[in-house]
Amino acid sequence: MSGAYGRREPPPPPEPLAAATVDSHTHLDACGCVDAADVRAAMDRAAAVGVTRAVTVADDLASARWVVQAAHWDDRVVAAVALHPTRTAALTEDDHAEIERLARDPRVVAVGETGLDYYWDYSPPDAQQESFRRHIDLAKRLGKPLMIHDRDAHDDVLRILREEGAPDTVVFHCFSGDAAMARECADAGYVLSFAGPVTFRNARDLQEAAVVVPEGQLLVETDAPFLTPHPHRGRANEPYCLPWTVRGLADLRKVPDDRLAASVGRNAERV
Repeated sequence: MSGAYGRREPPPPPEPLAAATVDSHTHLDACGCVDAADVRAAMDRAAAVGVTRAVTVADDLASARWVVQAAHWDDRVVAAVALHPTRTAALTEDDHAEIERLARDPRVVAVGETGLDYYWDYSPPDAQQESFRRHIDLAKRLGKPLMIHDRDAHDDVLRILREEGAPDTVVFHCFSGDAAMARECADAGYVLSFAGPVTFRNARDLQEAAVVVPEGQLLVETDAPFLTPHPHRGRANEPYCLPWTVRGLADLRKVPDDRLAASVGRNAERV
């Protein structure tokens, strides 16, 4: 593994899930994968614990080019392509044109991750909002799901979706709202994906949100190499770590692990 997160020690593998499931959002390039052999090895580690498929997600142009390649290297991998909101300060028409070209690849299953991030000061809100609107339009024109990054920007994300008209399928990646927002999103037909933070002991609002989402609108993800779930918070994340989040979410919702793993897997395949 490479990069700041890659230097951290990865956790040991969890107990395998009884039912196969899907990591609906990961960043295999940021996990240290460089070539087809790396992708295959990462997916072999994931498959050994019941995570049989993964969506690897871009956040800039270089990453977008790479994730499309990765989706062609291994049939267990598909891609999502967009420009992360923190990358939107100086976009050109050529940048948007290349994203559209990549997003049209048949192995690309979503436009994302796009949205708004008011936590980091890397890109002004106006630039983020303009890019978000363009990604919404792209998802609608291509007939592909929109994968949203929303950090400290709930009201503006929901407002822009209303103003632009949401695509048929909207996924809130690493959902970070409370129960009231989860109900609003569910009522709008959006799909909510939960990552490692739902297992953190201080995440009461997020845990309450995770309980109210209808089972058919629920996904689970790693967002690897970030957000490693409890009990390995702070260590390097990878798709094979997904079972800890599945089990934490199943415990919150008071359902068996295998039922939740199977249902979120079916949801991911459908979405």
